Amino acid sequence: MGLIMRLDRVMADRKITLKELAMNIGITPANLSNLKTGKAKAIRFSTLEAICKTLKCQPGDIIEYTSNEDGSLL
Repeated sequence: MGLIMRLDRVMADRKITLKELAMNIGITPANLSNLKTGKAKAIRFSTLEAICKTLKCQPGDIIEYTSNEDGSLL
């Protein structure tokens, strides 16, 4: 239920490490790790924009919304 971060999947597809991505977008690896694991409570639009620009993806590629316990949409 809620938002699921798919950042790890996109990073694997692009063959980029957490450390490389963090350096490219200007945040600490610890903060990026929190985003990747879904532990972060918020994300700045500027950070989301930098991630999408670096990974050449759309926000929907890295953030997924589910509303049911089984993970499906209503």
